[in-house]
Amino acid sequence: MFGEGAGHPLAAHKVNRVSTSSGPRFARPSAVWLVLGSIATVQIGAAIAKHLFGLASPTGIVWLRLTSAAVVLLLWSRPRLTGRTRNDWLLVTGYAVALAGMNWCIYQAFSRIPVGLAVTLEFLGPLTVALVTSRGVREIVWALLGGTGVVLLGFSPTALSWAGVGFALLAGTGWAAYILISPHLGRHWNGIDGLAVAHGFGAIALAAPALLLNGVALANPTVIGLGVLVGLLSSVIPYSLELQALRTLPTRVFSVLMSLEPAFAALAAFLILGERLSLVDLIAMGCVVIASVGITRSARA
Repeated sequence: MFGEGAGHPLAAHKVNRVSTSSGPRFARPSAVWLVLGSIATVQIGAAIAKHLFGLASPTGIVWLRLTSAAVVLLLWSRPRLTGRTRNDWLLVTGYAVALAGMNWCIYQAFSRIPVGLAVTLEFLGPLTVALVTSRGVREIVWALLGGTGVVLLGFSPTALSWAGVGFALLAGTGWAAYILISPHLGRHWNGIDGLAVAHGFGAIALAAPALLLNGVALANPTVIGLGVLVGLLSSVIPYSLELQALRTLPTRVFSVLMSLEPAFAALAAFLILGERLSLVDLIAMGCVVIASVGITRSARA
């Protein structure tokens, strides 16, 4: 879960290692709060990023986010780069493309449609992965509920840009791609090494477009400061919180909690940006969230 969600790539690595460990009972409530804190920081970061679009383009803000996160993660992990195989580099490059593309697309969506709706549409990516990797009749019912939510967005009184909808769906595709790549990356790169390198690759790839599109805007101390804050809130802090939570929290519980991302996104956008959603929008979002919880629980069962 790393879109603005971020599912987060680190979580995908950790899930493979700790899914059989339930941890001590007294630790579970604190772990739940860590996950909720992770979700909240990601969505606060998303709202702050959209607030910056008046000063710099979405591409510039994405680049600041990736760059600041890359610096912290690379210093934190100090990945081993020598002696790597061609397959190692292909995996981390593909991961970087999915990561950078997902973030660029969702920020483009944010600039055109409300944050809550963008994250709801983006969430169709991991929802589809969960559906495809699940088996059973119940999953079909949950998929129909999620589809109902998407259809309802077509009847929303909120003015929607179809370009914004398209970018949100592309972001969901990127999210699905890195969910599928994450387990393979985790077998070739230790800990968060692959994640750190992927952030670095993404920052390098977006450097030229960001500088060309923004010019002196990226020299603005306010833009730099808040851009770094977005990187910390949307990447570094959530990874740290989830890393701790997944030491004791069952994977099934973690996945269900992550299904709350769209609701947190709408709340953060309302509090920080004043974005209001109609009743139809909220019902549509509720359909997607419930469908995600249902498919997750069915898949884990």
